[in-house]
Amino acid sequence: MTCKTRDFGEIEISQNEIIHFVQPLFGFEEYQKFTLIFDPEIGRHIVWLQSIDDPNICFILYDPTPLASFYTPKLPEQIDSLLGEGELVCWTVAVVSNNLDQMHVNLKSPIIINVQKNLGAQIILDQDYPLRFLLTKEAELC
Repeated sequence: MTCKTRDFGEIEISQNEIIHFVQPLFGFEEYQKFTLIFDPEIGRHIVWLQSIDDPNICFILYDPTPLASFYTPKLPEQIDSLLGEGELVCWTVAVVSNNLDQMHVNLKSPIIINVQKNLGAQIILDQDYPLRFLLTKEAELC
C-alpha cells in the first residue's frame, strides 16, 4: 500500500509494517495506525513514527540503548495484557530543533512496540525520569 509521509514523500509499505496502537500517543488519541521509517543515512538509533492516516503526523523516535547505563525502564505489569507476549522494543520521543545540541527525548513516557504482533503503546513510567532529557547529557553520564 502507498503511504504519504511528512518527510519522505510517498512510500510503499506492507500490511505487516503497520503498528496498531492499543494505547494511543498522548494528545494524538485519534491516530492508531503508524509505521516505522528507517533511514540508513541517519543510523539505527533514530526512526520516524509516521501516521498511516495523516501524513502530517510524524514523530522522531530515539533508541535509548546508548542510555542503558542509567535508563532502565521498568514496564508496568499489565504490559503483557496490553501488547501480548513477544519481543518488546522501547523508543523515546525526540524533539529536534535547528540546534542539534538542544535535541531532547522524553524518558518518562516511552513508546513500547511488540515487534511480533505489531502492537504499540505509549506508557507513563512510575520511575522518576525526565520528560525533557538533553541528549548532550548522554556524553556526560556515560
